[in-house]
Amino acid sequence: MKIHPLNTGNFKLDGGAMFGVVPKTLWQKTNPADENNMCNWSMRCMLIEDGNRLLLIDAGIGDKQSEKFFSHYFMSDTTTLEISLKEKGFHLDDVTDVFLTHLHFDHCGGAIKWNKERTGFEPVFKNAHYWSTKNHWQWATEPNPREKASFLSENILPIEESGQLKFVDRIGTYTENVFPNFDVFFVDGHTESMMIPHIKYKDKTIVFMADLLPSVGHIPLPYVMGFDTRPLLTMTEKELFLNKACDENFILFLEHDSVNECATLQRTEKGIRLKESFSFSELFGK
Repeated sequence: MKIHPLNTGNFKLDGGAMFGVVPKTLWQKTNPADENNMCNWSMRCMLIEDGNRLLLIDAGIGDKQSEKFFSHYFMSDTTTLEISLKEKGFHLDDVTDVFLTHLHFDHCGGAIKWNKERTGFEPVFKNAHYWSTKNHWQWATEPNPREKASFLSENILPIEESGQLKFVDRIGTYTENVFPNFDVFFVDGHTESMMIPHIKYKDKTIVFMADLLPSVGHIPLPYVMGFDTRPLLTMTEKELFLNKACDENFILFLEHDSVNECATLQRTEKGIRLKESFSFSELFGK
């Protein structure tokens, strides 16, 4: 097995929305905002090369939305998923599995594109199975008013229409061996049945954090996004995870932290806090 971090570009989101009730005087220490109160965020994905399987976790925002849509998010990087794949020696058609932690537009938009005639949409990865879970799929295709702007039908429905959709079975909060050396922790605070992959790699456990922990600035327990549908549940799930991450020395792979790619945690007198941050290659090599 070999793991490759992939950059799909950066964007901006409102700092207040990203930190909920936490005052700006606190969160801006780790995530400084611009004059419009917007902070920089990455859309970092992970590619797992394992025998005949080439598995992509999340797919970024893509490029098919309108100019008006993108103007809200201040895209600041010309890097794309296709470019990042090519830099690792792969083509879009090589991907066998696309694992979508959840179906918010910044996690799945890059998995669907316009067709050649621009009359409809089709999968970017024509040879891949697309993995979601039934609970979340129903939640996303029948969206509540709070999340409706994040669940875009053009990102979601073409997956099912293509016949490439597969579901991960959810039994409780943890499903083992979804793929070899690949387990899934389910959480419901951010959105229904978000999947947090745990990958066993070189005697370590690497956890793809998705939106359970967007950045190192979100490590303190009360630092919960305003986007979360059930923030108190997020805090419970986060506390459970942070303690386990400390006990088992997990490597946290941060999807949205524009500065810190990976991190480890430690217990302090103030609670669980950052121990170290580093790039993936610093720990595992290129």
